[in-house]
Amino acid sequence: MKERKKRTADYFDPKRRDIPYPEFTDGHYIPFDDSGIGRFDREYPYIDRSPGFRLLRGIAGLLMTAIVFPATRVHLGLRVRGRRNLRKYKKELRGGAISCSNHVAMWDFLAVSYALRPRKMHVPVLAANVSGIYGPLVRMAGGIPLPEENVHATIACQKQIGELLKQGGWLHIYPEGSLWEYYAPIRPFKPGAAYFACRYEKPLLPMAFSYRRAGVLRRRIFHQPACYTLSIGTPLYPDDSLPMAERQEDLLRRAHASVCILAGIPPEKNLYPPIFHHNEKIEEEAAARSV
Repeated sequence: MKERKKRTADYFDPKRRDIPYPEFTDGHYIPFDDSGIGRFDREYPYIDRSPGFRLLRGIAGLLMTAIVFPATRVHLGLRVRGRRNLRKYKKELRGGAISCSNHVAMWDFLAVSYALRPRKMHVPVLAANVSGIYGPLVRMAGGIPLPEENVHATIACQKQIGELLKQGGWLHIYPEGSLWEYYAPIRPFKPGAAYFACRYEKPLLPMAFSYRRAGVLRRRIFHQPACYTLSIGTPLYPDDSLPMAERQEDLLRRAHASVCILAGIPPEKNLYPPIFHHNEKIEEEAAARSV
């Protein structure tokens, strides 16, 4: 039997000059309504386990499978690679896991949900995403609002996420910290994914969105310059021989390198360092001239 050839992402950069990417790599440029974020306090059910909500989420799951996932595939021109890794490491992932990826489309968490099916994932999101008009939909899809400027609420939220992981749940994190549509380089990672993986001793599964050049019809009629490919990697594990702080940094660096590779970018040629330190956006032309 011939050995199956390993597939890697082909690199294509849509280079959207018309998108106002912010000054810092975790910055937001899409306006959102934050008028209702005050309700996310220490008493809020960040992981809602009530029978009514679980029933509604079950119904939403059926609708997602029948309608939302096919629509997402068409809208994004989505292809998924690497689902065999979910089968290969089924035993390791059965007790709960954390996945991470770059954040490059408004509804790309639906693509992640489709790729990870039938697993039900949860994803931390800006509180404004839950308080706005699409809030109920985001919650049904697994959105966890992140409280802002409230230490007690933050502690309560993290505690509930910890209980989710202890009970074998699945958490997806966007470690870049914000959405940058059609952005190809992998931005620096914030520590959340590695923190939860190390604290609760869970595997960290890297995933990456990359792009394919869109066809003429999609470019001219829908004004979409690229289609999306979502690649699933193999689980990474915390190095228990290291002190906790070094363990988290080591895992974060390895996760960033894996996401780069899955996106078709050699880690040493990626535009940004692996760990976020208030990094400013780098202009690719300027970076090329400095080499």
